[in-house]
Amino acid sequence: MTKGIALAGCAALLALMSGCGPKVDQQGFTVDPDFEKNLQQKLLDAKPGSVIDVPAGKYALTRSLSLTADGVTIRGAGMGKTILSFARQSSGAEGMLVTGNDFTIEDLAFEDTKGDALKVNGVKNSVIRRVRAEWTGGSKTSNGAYGLYPVQVTNVLIEGSVVKGASDAGIYVGQSNNIIVRDNRAEGNVAGIEIENSNNADVYGNIATGNAGGILVFNMPNLPVPGSKTRVFKNQVFANNHANFGAKGSAVSSVPAGSGVIVNSNDQVEIFDNDIKDNKTANVLISSYYSTGFDTKKGIAAAYDPYPENIYVTGNRFSGGGEDPGNPTLVPLKAVNGGRLPDILWDGFTNPKIKDPGICVQNGAAKTLNADGPSKFAGARIDTGRNCAPPSRLPAIVLPDAMTKDSGTKS
Repeated sequence: MTKGIALAGCAALLALMSGCGPKVDQQGFTVDPDFEKNLQQKLLDAKPGSVIDVPAGKYALTRSLSLTADGVTIRGAGMGKTILSFARQSSGAEGMLVTGNDFTIEDLAFEDTKGDALKVNGVKNSVIRRVRAEWTGGSKTSNGAYGLYPVQVTNVLIEGSVVKGASDAGIYVGQSNNIIVRDNRAEGNVAGIEIENSNNADVYGNIATGNAGGILVFNMPNLPVPGSKTRVFKNQVFANNHANFGAKGSAVSSVPAGSGVIVNSNDQVEIFDNDIKDNKTANVLISSYYSTGFDTKKGIAAAYDPYPENIYVTGNRFSGGGEDPGNPTLVPLKAVNGGRLPDILWDGFTNPKIKDPGICVQNGAAKTLNADGPSKFAGARIDTGRNCAPPSRLPAIVLPDAMTKDSGTKS
């Protein structure tokens, strides 16, 4: 052995010698029988200010992880290097449940969880940074519903993450306030990114492709929080033409395959400066609850507003799409626009108590089709009266400085 090789040590000889580095079994999992027990113990013992470092490796876990302490950071070596696999999971409803405030998780991956990958519930100040949630067997109804899933959260940042294969939404933020979802990739989910019954959200810099629906801004009935004030901008939303594999009867199962950006029953939504193309149903859909076909027999709460209002579409770059609607009932509407649905499809339902719903489109040559849903498409037409603008634009979302500080990018 030469002196140079001797100085290199075990790391340099890893490819030539056995016994160097962590052992790996035949399925590719890092052999560490105490890993799961030790990680859960660290989560149980965590105190404000704790940083839990998870080393590189692919680890098999059998049960859900949970964190209740405030002020904890969980950090891996990179979302392609630190992998928590739940392919052998035998108990628990999700990969990890967090109920502690001031939480940060970064640079690791959740794979093949039985249910949701990462759920953050009822907390304040959550950062999910460079986290991958993936079902490695592809897009299946049996996959977990949600990948990254903050719900009832105030101040949440999701950035630089990747989600694939969720049977509902890859990135879902629900019943929350003050939200930034940026620079993520959502692919092969039913819904790529969904903001539901939430207020004050910025969704930008993301790539949504290969989902049934790209980016959704929804308001569902019978939830305690109505949603409004979402900006969707500077995203790439293209070729979201995957078959809808959502569970039968779920709300997301009503999303037509081939949908780019969908606004359903939500108010004060701005869609601007996006690249939206090749979504076979339509690049932008604006709809009311009455077009979903979901749970309408049970009725809705009196306080629920089922109509989309004050929606502004401007400055987007549209191309392709509209040639093969994923919902067969929409196919006849192609004749209204020469054989394809235009870039913007609006179902036409309006609140009879409001003079103007504020559906405004100022987007160059892009056309808006009013489907006249109330008359079952009898009066479907290209609507040339939508050239309007809101009286004022929505402000940018601002999060606490501590949440937006990043220690650096890891692969």
